[in-house]
Amino acid sequence: MSTTSPSVRSPGSAPTAPRTGMALAVTVAVFYTLCAMVWLAVPGPFLNFMNGLFHGMDFSALLRPAPFSWAGFLEAMVVLSVWAFLAGSFFGWLRWRLDS
Repeated sequence: MSTTSPSVRSPGSAPTAPRTGMALAVTVAVFYTLCAMVWLAVPGPFLNFMNGLFHGMDFSALLRPAPFSWAGFLEAMVVLSVWAFLAGSFFGWLRWRLDS
């Protein structure tokens, strides 16, 4: 006997697309923050990790003598979070439609 069952949707149930979008947006914001913290703490080893993660692409051009900018960090986090919310909401909507 299987421990999983198909989802049962009542006729009046609302799509969970916005909740899916919010979950992805928060996840992206948290991981972007962790990524920035590791970059600030150990930029050299982190650069090597990123080079390996992206199949040997050379990210050393990103190293430049510039101070950390909270405004730049927040701007990138907001842009990524909005994008993730939209992508996650679309995913949630599409999944809901395909379950119909």
